[in-house]
Amino acid sequence: MDTRVQPELLAADRQHMVMRALTEDLNGPLDELTKDELTKGELTNEQSGALDITAQLIPASQQAHGRIITREDAVICGTAWVDEVFRQLGDDVSVDWQVADGDRVSANTLLCELRGPARSILTGERTALNFLQTLSGVATTTASYVDLLAGSSTKLLDTRKTIPGLRTALKYAVVCGGGSNHRVGLYDAYLIKENHIMACGSIDAAIKEARRLNPDKIVEIEVESLEEYQTAMAAGADIIMLDNFSYEDIRSAVKLRSKNVRIEVSGNIVRDQLETLVSTGIDYISSGALTKHIKAVDLSLRISDV
Repeated sequence: MDTRVQPELLAADRQHMVMRALTEDLNGPLDELTKDELTKGELTNEQSGALDITAQLIPASQQAHGRIITREDAVICGTAWVDEVFRQLGDDVSVDWQVADGDRVSANTLLCELRGPARSILTGERTALNFLQTLSGVATTTASYVDLLAGSSTKLLDTRKTIPGLRTALKYAVVCGGGSNHRVGLYDAYLIKENHIMACGSIDAAIKEARRLNPDKIVEIEVESLEEYQTAMAAGADIIMLDNFSYEDIRSAVKLRSKNVRIEVSGNIVRDQLETLVSTGIDYISSGALTKHIKAVDLSLRISDV
């Protein structure tokens, strides 16, 4: 996947995300004793700080076969998060994927099969499904937006309007849905907004200072009028974000554009606007809805004896 999130960062974040999620469910961090006892023995009350007490109703030796299916059409994302859940629970559960991240599937498709201790499968079930349904939801919504841009050169971008702690996962999900990443955080590109301009004194001063401090970083600036747009072009911005412009003003900005400037449109973008926006000839559409208005995909996990 062509994501701006570095693979090493994504892998480290994934491990931490899963660890935090399991800690929430088990009321404490997993240690080697807990992993072992989850499937092979019994814990005393004093030892059961990190324990699925309901799974303890099942004999430790009982093996199970699980199947995860989707109840609705979806674009799949989050397979590595599911794998990480069961790895952290002791690596006793095998996960056999029938799909890959980015695949479009129809309702009732078998996504994967799980085999291993019944206790481990049931302990990891909700955490695994939470990640898979959430990330698949983002990928599915993104794909529905991208489909409306088909045949154009306009790219769909995400934003930093993400659920705290899930930034890199959500941006990865956008890419799985066919979208593209805007900057990952505050460190990898400039996005100079109204308050930055006010604090710096002017559009020209903000862009000049950005070029002085980090000449290799992309400089994007948000403008609220055609006058500000022309000022930003003259100051040498790489990308100019048109915030809540009318369609007429967007078309005017495209006509006035200098060769090296790319234009992004943002501000309460909804699906019904996409086709009209694409017709204006802009380069990017950014939408916070992709990663903040998340509708999880309906998934189901059913187990049986092996």
